[in-house]
Amino acid sequence: MGKFVITKRTNGEFQFNLKANNGQIILTSEGYTTKANCENGIASTKQNAQIDDRFERKLSSNSKYFFNLKASNGQVIGSSEMYESEAARENGITSVKNNAPEATTEDLSN
Repeated sequence: MGKFVITKRTNGEFQFNLKANNGQIILTSEGYTTKANCENGIASTKQNAQIDDRFERKLSSNSKYFFNLKASNGQVIGSSEMYESEAARENGITSVKNNAPEATTEDLSN
């Protein structure tokens, strides 16, 4: 089972990373001004990770593959790392789908 890890950025914003069982980061959130908003982002990730249409598959300007997970309102909840291939990006999406719904939360923001 994966886990969400909440941390605090140097600018004071909160963010979360979704980590797979092996500890690899598979999704990174935007910055949130409050911890409560960050926790809402985690809840939104758990909800939206099961809906394939919420994954926006992208190609970066340097030809790397990545994806964004979007909420029902179209706002980006989190983004993936850069992948070398389309297949690797699909594996990343599958990992988010498999890990997010039951993931625990660890708060390291203190």
